[in-house]
Amino acid sequence: MASRSYGAYSSPPWLLSAAIYALLFGFPCSALGTIGFDFHHRYSDPVKGMLTVDDLPEKGTPHYYAAMSHRDRVNWASGSRGRGLLDQTSTPPQTQLTFSDGNETYRLNSLGYLHYANVSVGTPSVSFLVALDTGSDLFWLPCDCESCVRGLQSSSGQKIDFNIYSPNTSSSSGSVPCSNSLCPLQRQCPTPQTDCSYKVEYLDNGTSSTGVLVEDVLHLTPDATPSKSSKLVEAKITFGCGQVETGSFLNGAAPNGLFGLGMSNISVPSTLAKEGYTSNSFSMCFGEDGLGRISFGDSGGSSDHGETPFNLRSLHPTYNISITQTVVGGNSEDVEFSAIFDTGTSFTYLNDPAYSVITQNFDSLTKDLRHSSSSTSNLPFEYCYDISSNQTEVPTLDLIMKGGDYFNVTDPLVYVNLQNGGLLYCLGLVKSGNVNIIGQNFMTGYRIIFDRDRNVLGWKSSNCYTKESSNTLPIGPTDSSMVPPATAVNPEATDTGGNNNSASGSGQRNNSPRKLVLFRFRVVTAVICLMLFFTV
Repeated sequence: MASRSYGAYSSPPWLLSAAIYALLFGFPCSALGTIGFDFHHRYSDPVKGMLTVDDLPEKGTPHYYAAMSHRDRVNWASGSRGRGLLDQTSTPPQTQLTFSDGNETYRLNSLGYLHYANVSVGTPSVSFLVALDTGSDLFWLPCDCESCVRGLQSSSGQKIDFNIYSPNTSSSSGSVPCSNSLCPLQRQCPTPQTDCSYKVEYLDNGTSSTGVLVEDVLHLTPDATPSKSSKLVEAKITFGCGQVETGSFLNGAAPNGLFGLGMSNISVPSTLAKEGYTSNSFSMCFGEDGLGRISFGDSGGSSDHGETPFNLRSLHPTYNISITQTVVGGNSEDVEFSAIFDTGTSFTYLNDPAYSVITQNFDSLTKDLRHSSSSTSNLPFEYCYDISSNQTEVPTLDLIMKGGDYFNVTDPLVYVNLQNGGLLYCLGLVKSGNVNIIGQNFMTGYRIIFDRDRNVLGWKSSNCYTKESSNTLPIGPTDSSMVPPATAVNPEATDTGGNNNSASGSGQRNNSPRKLVLFRFRVVTAVICLMLFFTV
């Protein structure tokens, strides 16, 4: 049998030198690349094709924005861990939002999570339409259910069946014993070998997911090789086999599973990093048409993006950052406050003094006529203006983060269509009672980077995707009574390699410490990759 000797290596020396240079200064080891898939806004056409929304007001109307703000408040009052923070005067969870417009009345319950994606799990792979949530940790799927949503039916009679996970039908599935460090209820286990149970209770009364932890493979495709023939990454992860779902989960909040993206060890980003699939970082990018992208292992790739440190709590850390100044139309104000970057919230919510400082400065610099009409009383936004043919430019808005980097809000406005044919623009900022939340509307146009290795939030201007590199969820055929959203959908991989038309989008401070960290990381990566190369 032939053996490999290091001394027999006959490739020219320049090739090895080039490989080392590439590893140090350009190209990462493939094992530490990024893995991505597309996600979609709850009210984008692809998701609406599967999760039919009845009685949703027309997009862009005052009632639509009222409904979305209601959804934000319900979800923040009913979410897990860091949620349940909105003021007590907001609409209670599960309370219907009712408003009349002429002869029509809309009644809306909690409108579910904001973003959804198809993920494939098990062998053979089975796909699930899961809600994404940076405010919770556990990834769970409906599994051998005693109480869960098996399908939805719209008022028109269209039926949508969901896949249900079963460990017994997956050859790669395994149990998680109580002795596992990820087991949350170890003290309640009769023996270390007993299957680990879990129960996640949400702050909404009666909403929970209960079951056992299991292991199985999550099928993902590397971002750098988006072709259909590229090899899937089969990442072994721990997740919840949800046997009993209660409360809002039975009313459509997360009907086919929840994908937690929080900071704890049990979250998928943490698991992917621990097992060496990616670095402990991920990014989310939000396009203007409801399509976005998540990339695990994305830490920004270079020093040309803004960043600020997380304010980490010892118990249940969240993606909380500090803002030191606001700049409206070039006028800066010293106002220090902390805020949570929450990708699952539609709009941005600030309390005083930050809210008043921004809105009053914006209003004083806006030359357009401020709108005042009972027809827009349902709008959650306080500062709205009539659009005229001679409309002037609106003030810019920047947030200066702790550390000095600028976060330019690329489009802080929302546009409102009125029944009489008129058009308004509003500052997309809502007054909050006791919590500050930077919502998706302020993140649009950026890759938001959650770097958990360095405990920093980053942002880089990006168009999110190109038509050639993004897959989309199929819209269910309108003439079919059965629309299975999972079985016909492959995991959605996206190509981030060289396709982002991006600029820094932020004022930069001296980044030499970051460059040193990146250099050290690349040195370690190079050593690992060379060791792997010579041992093959």
